[in-house]
Amino acid sequence: MTRFAASALALALFATPALAEPVAYSFDKSHSNLSFTYDHLGYSTTDGRFGNWDATLLIDADKPEASSIEFTIDTTSLDTFFADRDTHLKSADFFDVAQFPQATFKSTKVTKTGDKELEIVGDLTIKGVTKPATLAVKVTAMGEHPMAKMPAVGFAGTTTIKRSDYGMNMFVPYVSDEVTITLHAETLAAAK
Repeated sequence: MTRFAASALALALFATPALAEPVAYSFDKSHSNLSFTYDHLGYSTTDGRFGNWDATLLIDADKPEASSIEFTIDTTSLDTFFADRDTHLKSADFFDVAQFPQATFKSTKVTKTGDKELEIVGDLTIKGVTKPATLAVKVTAMGEHPMAKMPAVGFAGTTTIKRSDYGMNMFVPYVSDEVTITLHAETLAAAK
């Protein structure tokens, strides 16, 4: 074996394969929903959603901890299906959308916790207050989208926060301090 051939063999045996880059995904908003629920006086559960939001999602299937997600939520798009309540929730008593028209979430750590489960820790900012929040995520589908014929990921994520942590403590404890936030998402790999 020549010296050149031996060197080439050594390089082939010990070379580290190039790591795949995380893939950017875009949200199909016609099949995605960002919603919230809270208990009202122990008698009922009130539902709401945010109609307008933008998100950036990077997924590294081989190395989930290298994945990330960022959200910007238009708080003026809040909708609880009852106009008078929406007006009050948008007021300074709650979201104060005139002064804080956006809320954000930025992941700081992603951990695979099961075969199709992830824990995403990040910074949630509402009304200028930033607190850590943990999103429990279940991947519902990952593969080629049957209609779009391109890589797709579906998932559901949920977290529970205390609204009083963000300066929205009116009517606590009669109206629940705990609010559950749920994201159902269908995403497609962004075109390169």
